[in-house]
Amino acid sequence: MNVTIIDYGVGNLRSLQRGLERAGATVTISDDPTEIAAADALVLPGVGAYGECVKNSKPFHGVLIEAAEDTPILGVCVGLQLMFTESTEGVPDGETIPGLDLIPGRVERLPNDGVNVPHMGWNELTIERNHPLVDGVSDGEYAYFVHSYASTVADHTIASCDYGFDFAAIAANEAGNVMGTQFHPEKSGEMGLQILRNFVSIVEEYTDDRVTVP
Repeated sequence: MNVTIIDYGVGNLRSLQRGLERAGATVTISDDPTEIAAADALVLPGVGAYGECVKNSKPFHGVLIEAAEDTPILGVCVGLQLMFTESTEGVPDGETIPGLDLIPGRVERLPNDGVNVPHMGWNELTIERNHPLVDGVSDGEYAYFVHSYASTVADHTIASCDYGFDFAAIAANEAGNVMGTQFHPEKSGEMGLQILRNFVSIVEEYTDDRVTVP
């Protein structure tokens, strides 16, 4: 069972790799679309400006859209934001930048009413609905965030966080195989490691389902 982190030139991929390995995964970092397409599961990282991440990840959009039909995919931070329909970051009012549209939703700037933006540091999670990614994770556990944009709470939300307004801290598509965290699980202590363990368990279930007996 192999988990491939997509390398499109952004983020500290090694810390994410180490976190997944601690969770029990065999991890490859790759920028080869053929290798990425053959993976048992994919991780889409991301830090920095949304528009730049869209541009740099564009060679892999086709692979990601096809993989989303039956492959577990985990987005982290801006990687989750890329999974949504669109973002308002870096464009004039009323305009948006298209995302992958794997999860319905819009990414918008956090309001700075009484809070500092960017949102940096530890904050509490509220579990909104069941999903295998949050097995063993309870309300009130803390995650580590570094971001200025997020999607508002909607049907896609697995866990929310309150920072001036409620935003989606964990989200997933309707089928449940495309999922992501706005926080960094690899920097979120034991809770973050549990999230990564859960993702590995999801991948193992999908891998087992693909095995056919002659």
